[in-house]
Order: sequence, then C-alpha cells, then structure tokens
Amino acid sequence: MLVLLPPSEGKATGGSRSPLDLGALSLPELGEARAEVLDELVSLCSGDETKAAEVLGLSEGLRGEIAKNAALREAGTRPAGEIYTGVLYDALGLATLPTAARRRAGRSLLVFSGLWGAVRIGDRIPSYRCSMGVKLPGLGALGTYWRNRTPMAEVIPQAAGRGLVLDLRSAAYAAAWKPKGALAERTATVRVLQSKIVSGVEKRSVVSHFNKATKGRMVRDLLTAEATPSGPSELVEALRGLGYVVEAAVPERAGQAWRLDVVVTEL
Repeated sequence: MLVLLPPSEGKATGGSRSPLDLGALSLPELGEARAEVLDELVSLCSGDETKAAEVLGLSEGLRGEIAKNAALREAGTRPAGEIYTGVLYDALGLATLPTAARRRAGRSLLVFSGLWGAVRIGDRIPSYRCSMGVKLPGLGALGTYWRNRTPMAEVIPQAAGRGLVLDLRSAAYAAAWKPKGALAERTATVRVLQSKIVSGVEKRSVVSHFNKATKGRMVRDLLTAEATPSGPSELVEALRGLGYVVEAAVPERAGQAWRLDVVVTEL
C-alpha cells in the first residue's frame, strides 16, 4: 500500500547541523527537478523581499519565511515526518506509533511537496515555505511543473508497484501527479463528510478540520492494525473493520479511481 499525503502549511523549525543533501533523498530520479526548484526558490527569496512575498502568497506576519527560504542550502534538517505538522500529522502521530507501524509508515507514506516533488517521511529536509500552488518566475506553476517536466509519471507508479494507492492529497497536490490506466483502478481517493441531524433530516457537509483529522487517524489505524489491502474493495473492508462508516463509489468505467466517502459525526 502506498499512501499519498499533502504536506502541512505549518512546519517545525530547527534540526541537525547537517545541511540538505539532495542526493540522499528518496526517489532520486526527481533530483534534477528538485535542484531546479530549490535554485529558483532560493534566488527569489535572496532578492526583492516584496516580490518574494507576493509570489509565495505571504502575509506581513510571515515575512520571516522569506529569509528562511533564502538559507535553505545551509539550514539544519530533520526527517520529513517531523518537519510536517498540523491537524493531519497530529492525528497521524508518527512519533507515537508502535515500532512496527513506524517501519510500515516509512515504507508506505509519500508526502507531496511544491519544493521536493515527493519525499518519504524519513528523508531529511529543512523547514521551508513553498506550496504547490506557487508560480515561480522561472518555472511557472509548480503543480504543472512537476506533472509535465519531471519523471514523476514514472517514479510514482514504480513506488506503488502492484499494490493499492490510497490518495489523500488535496486538489493542489493531486495536480502534480494523476494515476492512469490499471494503476488508477487500484487507487482510492477519500472524502470526509460530517453528518448532522437538522430538524430530523441528515445533512452532510465537507469540513476541513474533520477532513484532515480523520485522514490522519485513518492512516494511523491502518498502520497500527497491519492492514494490507491489495485494492480499493479490500480497503473498504479494512476501514469498516476498524469502525469507519465508508460508502464507496465504484468507477463506472475502466481507468478510473475509486472514491470513498468516510462519514463522521464528531472529531
């Protein structure tokens, strides 16, 4: 099982004195593209601060992120699983997983990133600020860049092998790679819906906080339970066995991913 995650907006700071080593990151086929994006980002943030803030979509209170980006090559690093914070990663709780589940997480989880393309949670990276929606001056929209100008189309299917792909990315990060053909048929996306009873009638809605927390908790439960679903239908069974309310939309034609609705009433 390969689980595709979005990064977090917030990131932990600090790290070891060892600087970034691009050659040591997983999925080395993305190395050239990573270097190109890194060069563009560092160059942008080493110049006009007002322009950098505009390109990165930073408010006045986040101007400090520009200097942090400018120093990325020299900054300390931490495992990506420690760098990414926020609701999804808090619910996932990588640091508190049992040892065997942590090992499975290292093999199964892949975090998509505007700067790195995709990394495994054990890859050592510095804290940074660069979302997939950013349009860097020399490269354009990063979602398009990663999708069209890199080996992403070959690397992710290789990482998936012949197993299930559980795609929990947000729309901006899903733009960087989309499954095709037989792999799409082994892919499941998840939407989290909050169910409320209003005047005796059930109302369902998509709520961001529920969405992120439920996805994090769901991945944690799958890892801890040693679940090994081979395809979307087996994933539905595994999640129901773990107590989740799941409704599956089976694809109407070949080459399409499954969509699973996970229905929650409270966090």
